Amino acid sequence: MIEWLTVASVAVVVAVGLISVVSGIRGNPPRDLTVLGTLSVAGVLVVLMMVAIVQPLVGNPAGGDALEFWLYLVTALAMTIGVTVWALVDRTRFATIAMGIVSLAIAVMIVRMSIIWNGA
Repeated sequence: MIEWLTVASVAVVVAVGLISVVSGIRGNPPRDLTVLGTLSVAGVLVVLMMVAIVQPLVGNPAGGDALEFWLYLVTALAMTIGVTVWALVDRTRFATIAMGIVSLAIAVMIVRMSIIWNGA
């Protein structure tokens, strides 16, 4: 994967995660900032998915296990969609905290996807 894209993705996802966790700890239910932030995490994952489709076509195939990479990516996207639906249904502070925790977990998954792509 493209290194600067990985760094930018992790920065955005960690920022969203921290904002959501702090908002939830303060007792705030899911609001536009946290829900749209979590949807922006899904947007980041869609961009990573498009890059992962194009990169092999331009001569940069995955160095590691491609199946493992794609499973990480699809799972991360499913987690984001699932926690967003949960936040829209269960309007408590726990849903806000869950959005933050999922975002932070996805940041780790993005780092791992980069490691897999680069052949480790």
